[in-house]
Amino acid sequence: MSTVTTTEPPVPTDPSSSAGPAGDAEESATYAVSRDRSAVLDALIDEHASEDPTRFRMLTGDRPTGPLHIGHYLASLRNRARLQDKGVETFVVIADYQVITDRDSVGEIGANVHGLVLDYLAAGLDPARTTIFTHSAVPALNQLMLPFLSLVTDAELRRNPTVKDELALSGGRPLSGLLLTYPVHQAADILFCHSRIVPVGRDQLPHLELTRAIARRFNTRYAAGQSVFPEPEALLSEVPLLLGTDGTKMSKSKGNVINLRDTADETAARIRAARTDSERRITFDPNGRPAVANLLTIAGLLLDESPEAVADRIGDGGAQGLKRVVTEAVNETLAEHRARRADLARDPAYVTSVLHEGNARACEVADRTLATVRAVMGMSY
Repeated sequence: MSTVTTTEPPVPTDPSSSAGPAGDAEESATYAVSRDRSAVLDALIDEHASEDPTRFRMLTGDRPTGPLHIGHYLASLRNRARLQDKGVETFVVIADYQVITDRDSVGEIGANVHGLVLDYLAAGLDPARTTIFTHSAVPALNQLMLPFLSLVTDAELRRNPTVKDELALSGGRPLSGLLLTYPVHQAADILFCHSRIVPVGRDQLPHLELTRAIARRFNTRYAAGQSVFPEPEALLSEVPLLLGTDGTKMSKSKGNVINLRDTADETAARIRAARTDSERRITFDPNGRPAVANLLTIAGLLLDESPEAVADRIGDGGAQGLKRVVTEAVNETLAEHRARRADLARDPAYVTSVLHEGNARACEVADRTLATVRAVMGMSY
């Protein structure tokens, strides 16, 4: 197995800790390298994935904190199905343990997990080609946390942007050990199955760089230079950061999302209530008119048009015309997904069997990985 080989930049610090233009320039340069590397990787997938699926083994996943929404569909779900259909061997983790990184209870976790599986299958993920599993069902994966934690410093964890962002959104609660080690949990998810590629957005690159560092440090410190773990590559998403219907960051907890399971009428109501502005002429201006630009972006992604083209077509139709176009785009695009989801929901035993089979497959892989780890560390007693 092989993947794109490049010179790896150091694990980046939180951009907020870099002073002025120099820090911004360094972050931009690191992103440019990652973007170029991702483009090469995508081309290699097109050319070779069907011949050797394990060469491009992919790990991705979600926290079961609520229903999936249009942001998940645009940024990840349809891309997972696309890569699977190209021949990429795919692992999808439902990160149930990570639900309690920043909250006091698991909530409706059983229903949420079931709902995620429904949406995965409705989006086109095939259990014969994609392994769908839960964190809590794979003990050997979680046991990798112990040696991995020995390979990172407290400072590296505390300056991770996602840890800091999640803490800021937690309402002032103390930083839990689980949240602090969240990046190491993600490293265990990625490395247990020897994932070669990880679809990420720009804001998740620090997580992946830390995973690469953990893989490299393990190979050097505990495996005498043997390549026990590959250093996974980022496959960057081309979907921009989308806002919620209230004009702020799209978030399940805020309720400003369009859920995939919503009916057509519920979708229409959510979009009618979406924030816009009073200008009659619809234009694509992300800086000056972010809420309008966001709706245009959603419509453009669904219609495979540029947001500028969608704006030109609406013209002087105002907010009402814009919302009508977005509503039609969402409902027409998701109609087939919602119909498949409804059919699958009528057979809960099948949905459960998909998860059980995925858990069993993930356990087999994790057990083999843990056995290798114990062997190279001299712990096979």
